[in-house]
Amino acid sequence: MSDMAIRNIVIVGGGTAGWMTAAPLALRLGTSCNIVLVESPEIGTVGVGESTLPTIRYYNLALGLDGADFIRRTKATFKLGIEFQDWGHVGNRFFHGFSDFGPAIENRPAYMYWLRLSRARKDMPSYEEWSVATAMARAHRFIPPYGDRPSVTNAYSYAFQFDAGLYAAYLRDYATERGVTRIEGTVGDVELHPDTGFITAVTLRDGRRVEGDLFIDCTGFRGLLIEGVYKAGYEDWSAMLPCNSAQAVPSASADKLTPFTRAAAKSAGWTWRIPLQHRTGNGHVYCDAFMSDEEAGRVLLDGLDTEALDAPRQLRFTAGRRRKSWVKNCVAVGLSSGFLEPLESTSINIIELAVGWLLQYFPDRDCRPELADEFNRLVAQRYEFVRDFIVLHYKLTNRDDSEFWRYCANMPIPDSLRHQIDLFRASGRVTLYDPEGFSMDSHASIMLGLGLRPETDDPLIDRMDLKRLDEHFGKVHATIRQAVGAMPDHGEFVAQLAAGTMRKP
Repeated sequence: MSDMAIRNIVIVGGGTAGWMTAAPLALRLGTSCNIVLVESPEIGTVGVGESTLPTIRYYNLALGLDGADFIRRTKATFKLGIEFQDWGHVGNRFFHGFSDFGPAIENRPAYMYWLRLSRARKDMPSYEEWSVATAMARAHRFIPPYGDRPSVTNAYSYAFQFDAGLYAAYLRDYATERGVTRIEGTVGDVELHPDTGFITAVTLRDGRRVEGDLFIDCTGFRGLLIEGVYKAGYEDWSAMLPCNSAQAVPSASADKLTPFTRAAAKSAGWTWRIPLQHRTGNGHVYCDAFMSDEEAGRVLLDGLDTEALDAPRQLRFTAGRRRKSWVKNCVAVGLSSGFLEPLESTSINIIELAVGWLLQYFPDRDCRPELADEFNRLVAQRYEFVRDFIVLHYKLTNRDDSEFWRYCANMPIPDSLRHQIDLFRASGRVTLYDPEGFSMDSHASIMLGLGLRPETDDPLIDRMDLKRLDEHFGKVHATIRQAVGAMPDHGEFVAQLAAGTMRKP
């Protein structure tokens, strides 16, 4: 080991971000590095990030977590996508599923051929009927993808819906078993090196001193180190993401365990519904300039489909990101790095990526600024890509029933997003700025779902024989219906898996 190797890492803050950071560091660094996590009993976690993207499976897999044990310990259910209600216009309903709309045809996405066929056939079923994940979700069916050859049985992906507090506890056990030391206490002071400006130690209020070579800030919105010490700055995106408040409340578990998250648009924001094994997670994201907290609470409670188990918990936030997430020997992960509302369940995904990039650009004790620059570039880019995708949901609206939606329809948006919308409107094509992020079909799902229809078809698609195209879509549709009909009920699958009577996912 180099004399400059990092030997002491201090993670300040627990919760989902802290333990998702500690677990892979413990696995990768082993006994070669002392890892300490300082967790304050006085500071609660946000605890609303219960819905995830399919990438969480690869994070769990990298840790070697047992799938069935994970389902039991976190009270997880499976997630095939998000059902959107009243977005675009009141009465609208569409689904963003974790699958495409059928196999590509001549290297072009199937939805583009559907658009061409739907112009010729006025009785053409919705494009969503060619999404395996959507068909499964609507039928409340689930089974993990299977089979070696490309087919309907593996033409989809899935994520999880879980209790974030239980997941953090699960990873805490994993990390401490691999040598991470947990210290309970509240940081009272931060010591800096007089020459380098690096953090050398944090002092707890009870006088204990915790030294480190690398400090990871998982202190949530406060950004105790990244902002409190280094004044990293914050890019405020509230002009295009005006929601700045949320209320969250658990309710009793539903009789039917649905394999999807629901997002229902309201007059000044939207509500979420996330079904877990032991309860249902609910929340209302809104802008307090257009709705009072009292009214927001009523909207949330009136919309519950099961009995509330507590009073709503209030949260405040400003959409945006730190201008730098890595300064000197301090790296911010999670909410201390930035916040985007949970509309597309991206918060945990950004934690996964940040931890992965930290390991990829892991420094020596000198923390070369070139490494920080690349980390900051990647984090900033990810936040901006996700920002644009979320803004898309608000901007493409025909709702004029409230001041909030009228604002969204007229608000300024980034040029990058404007280009995506204009290109799709003109030709049905999608520009992907981030090939590793939301797919072409995901963008099409949102734009088509919100009612945006291309003005013209791809000229090369126009050359395909309509009869052949109709036959192809008919066969794929029938195959999907048959395959989904043979799948087990989602709730029964979860119950058997949790009980140990079903094969692992």
